[in-house]
Amino acid sequence: MLIIPAIDLYNGECVRLYKGEEKQRTVFSANPLETAYKWQAAGAKMLHVVDLNGAFDGQPRNFEIIKELAANLSIPVQQGGGIRSEAQISEVLSSGVARVVLGTIGVENPELVRQMCQKFPNQIVLGVDARDGMVATRGWQEASFVPATRLAAEYEDSGIASIIFTDISRDGTLEGPNIKSLLEMAQASSIPLIASGGVSKLEDIAQLSEKLPRLEGVITGMAIYTGKIDLAVAIERYQSEGKDAG
Repeated sequence: MLIIPAIDLYNGECVRLYKGEEKQRTVFSANPLETAYKWQAAGAKMLHVVDLNGAFDGQPRNFEIIKELAANLSIPVQQGGGIRSEAQISEVLSSGVARVVLGTIGVENPELVRQMCQKFPNQIVLGVDARDGMVATRGWQEASFVPATRLAAEYEDSGIASIIFTDISRDGTLEGPNIKSLLEMAQASSIPLIASGGVSKLEDIAQLSEKLPRLEGVITGMAIYTGKIDLAVAIERYQSEGKDAG
């Protein structure tokens, strides 16, 4: 299991949102590269980067910063937020980013996602962001009528590299992950699953490891920025030996 640190970019700064609310954000650093180096030095094998402006606006807004991260880090970077066309996917992957996370178009244009899985094998990740079990899109601002588990099942044979499941009601809250929803997602599809949202302490990671032994990774953000989790300790204790997503 990978322990994956997150960098959420808003206006070029590292921030964390509370339950995905654009106005409820806390700035943790004005230097994303410095922050990324810190997480890499702690032993991270992958960096998860979200372009929040891109998610809200519908097109990448912090791309130059993300390209700088990909160029300078020795670990793979996966990028999400506002990537909704073949041209954008191609540009991101040609820039040195290892994997792209597709959320909105996973609901709105599944055929394009499937095409991209064939064109860029092992580089397309499905972001399933849910509120009360239903997928939310467009920076979590719009609700759909698509159950998260159904969406996961529909991509079973698509070639998707992984699914990142985020319970929006837990994201940025430090209230603990939604184990029940994660178990349902794990049962809905055999696609490798990454948990996101609510991780607040080492015990949360231990519980995820115990309850979901096939979990590919856990994304952590608020907990490592506030010091509630020491990333290096979490990685030493829970990250599988030899697991490398690069």
